[in-house]
Amino acid sequence: MYFQLNAVLFLPLLSAIVIALFLRRSRWGGAAVSVVSAGAAFGIALWAMFSESPAFAFKSSYELLKLGGFTLDFGFLFDGLSRNMVFIVCFVGFLIHVFSVGYMDDDSSKSRFFAGMSFFMFSMTGIALSSNLFMMFIFWELVGFSSYALIAHYSDTEEARAASKKAFIVNRVGDLGFLLGIIFCYSWLGTTDFSELARIFHEDPSKVSTSMGLLVLCGFLGKSAQFPLQVWLPDAMAGPTPVSALIHAATMVAAGVFMMARLASIGFLSEDALSAITALCALMAFFAGLWALGQNDIKKILAYSTLAHLGLMGVGIGLGYDLAMYHLTTHAFFKATLFLAAGSVIHACGHQQDIFKLGGLFKKMPITSAAALVATLSIIAIPYFSGYYSKEAILAASYGRSVDGAIFDKIIFWLVMGAAVLTPVYMGRLFFNVFCGKPHSDGAARARESSLWMTLPLAVLALYSLAGAWSFAYGLLWMDGKMNFLMPSAATTFIGSVWEIHRSALLKIPDVHAIKNAAFIATLAGAVFSYILYGRSRGYDLVERRLPGVYRFFNKHGWFDDLYDWYVAKVQQRVATLLATFVDLLLIELLVVRGVGMVCAVIGQGFKRMHDASANSEIKWLVAGFALLMILIYA
Repeated sequence: MYFQLNAVLFLPLLSAIVIALFLRRSRWGGAAVSVVSAGAAFGIALWAMFSESPAFAFKSSYELLKLGGFTLDFGFLFDGLSRNMVFIVCFVGFLIHVFSVGYMDDDSSKSRFFAGMSFFMFSMTGIALSSNLFMMFIFWELVGFSSYALIAHYSDTEEARAASKKAFIVNRVGDLGFLLGIIFCYSWLGTTDFSELARIFHEDPSKVSTSMGLLVLCGFLGKSAQFPLQVWLPDAMAGPTPVSALIHAATMVAAGVFMMARLASIGFLSEDALSAITALCALMAFFAGLWALGQNDIKKILAYSTLAHLGLMGVGIGLGYDLAMYHLTTHAFFKATLFLAAGSVIHACGHQQDIFKLGGLFKKMPITSAAALVATLSIIAIPYFSGYYSKEAILAASYGRSVDGAIFDKIIFWLVMGAAVLTPVYMGRLFFNVFCGKPHSDGAARARESSLWMTLPLAVLALYSLAGAWSFAYGLLWMDGKMNFLMPSAATTFIGSVWEIHRSALLKIPDVHAIKNAAFIATLAGAVFSYILYGRSRGYDLVERRLPGVYRFFNKHGWFDDLYDWYVAKVQQRVATLLATFVDLLLIELLVVRGVGMVCAVIGQGFKRMHDASANSEIKWLVAGFALLMILIYA
C-alpha cells in the first residue's frame, strides 16, 4: 500500500519535472507524458482501492524534520474520506487531461500548461492523502501556486495577469488565518496528526476550541471562495477552460470542503464554528445564484454556480460532514461536465464566450449539447440524476434542523431553498441561449462538433452526472463487492455508511416528503420561468433591457470588488504611506541611520577635544584624573 500511495502522489510530480526540463518545446511530448502520468496515477489509485477491503484504513508516518521540540511528519492517511477524494481527483483529473489534448491543440505553450496540470495533480493528491495539518498546509500552498500559474497561462493578456494575482493575494489572506489555526492547534494540543487529534477530542471534548476552528475556517473561506473571500473565483475564469473545470469546479475549490470534512469527522470543530460555517455558506449559496443571473460570460455563470454549490457543501458541513462530501462528489461530475461542455463550445465557436452571441448549437454539436443537457438536469436536481440525491439530502437535513430549531435554523433552510430554486433559472438562462434557437454570431454559425479527444471525456462525465450517485443511493455492488455501480466500493464506504444513519433519521422528520415534493415543484417552476424569459434565445437579455436596475444589481455581485478597491486605494494605501513615512523616514532614516551617525560624530568630537596635543590641556586632565583617583581612594 505504501508503494502504491507514493506512486499516486509522485508520478504527476515526476511528469511535471520531465516536461519542464526536457519537453518544453515539444509539440506533443509534454501532453503525452502528462496524460499518461494522470492515467497511471488513476490506475494505481484503483489498484490500491481494490487490493484491500472497502473498510480498510492505512496510516503511515515518518519524521521529515526535527527542530528542537517541533517535529514535522510526512505520512499518509488512506481511509474512507481520503479514498473518496483521491478517486474524484484522479478520475476527473485524468478525463480533463484527455480533454485538454484537444482543447490546447493550437496553443504554442501547451507543454507549460501540461506541466502545470501535472504539478496541480501532485499537490491536490497530497492534500487528500495528508495525515496531519502541517503536511496538508504544505500541499495547500502548492495547490495555490498551481492555481496562480495556470490562471496566468495566457499571461500576454492583462485580464489573466490580474486574475492570477487576485487569486493568489485573496487566498493568502485566508491562508494566514489557516496557518495561525494550525500553530494554535500545535501549541494547545501538542500535535496536528489527525488520528491523534481524534483520540484527544474523543477523550476530552472540552479541548475543542472555537477560536481554533474559526482560524482554520479562514483557509476554507479562501480556497473554497466563500464570504467574504469569494471575489477571486469569477475572475479566475481568465485561465484556459480545462483549468476552470479541474481547479475551479471539481477539485481545488473543493479542497476547502474536504479539509473541513476531515476536521469535522475528528471532532475538531465546535458548535459555534459549525454555525459560522453554515451561516456564511448559506448566504453564499443564495446570493451567488442571484449574481449568476447578471453574467453573460458562459464561464462566469458557471463560476457563480460553483460558488453557490460550494455554499451548499458548506451548509452540509454544518449539518453533517457526510452531506458535504456527498454533494462534493456529485458536483465534481456534473460541474466538470458543464465546464468541459463550455470549453467545447468556446473552442468550436472561435473563443466566443458571450451566451447571447451563441445559440443553435444543439443541432451543430449534438454530443456536447447532450452532455450539457444531462449535467444541467443534474445540477438543477431532477430526480434520478446525480445532483438530485445530494442536493435533496442537504435540503431535507436543513428542513429537519429547522423544524424544532431556532430562527437561525429556519433562515438557513429558506436560504438553501432559495438557492435550490434559483439554480434552474440561471442554468436555463445559459442552456436556452447557448444550445437552442438560432446562432447569433458567425462563430456559432460555423460551429462543428469537437474532436474525440474532447467528446469522449464529456460522454463519460455525462454518464456519471446521470448515474454517479446511484452508487450511494442504491448500493449496486458487483465484481465481488469491489465496485459499487460506477465507483469503487472503497470510495463510497465513507459516505455510504454515514449516510445510511443520516437518511434513517431524516425519514422520521415530519413532512419531510412534502418538503421534497415542494422543492421539486419549485425546481420545475424555476425551469418554466427561465424558459418564459430566455427560451426564445433572442440574442439579448430581456431583464437587462426591461429592468436595467435589477440586472445591474445582479451584475455587480454585491459591489464587493468596488468595496475592496476602495479599501485598498483609500484606506490600506494611505495607512501604508503613513507607516512608510513614519517608519522609513522618521524611525529608520532619521533616527537609526542619521541619528546613529550624529551620535558618533558628537562623541568623536568630544574625544578629539580631549586629545588636542596641548600641554595646557594635558595638565588639566592630569589634575582632574588625580583628583578623581583621590576621591575613589578616600571616599
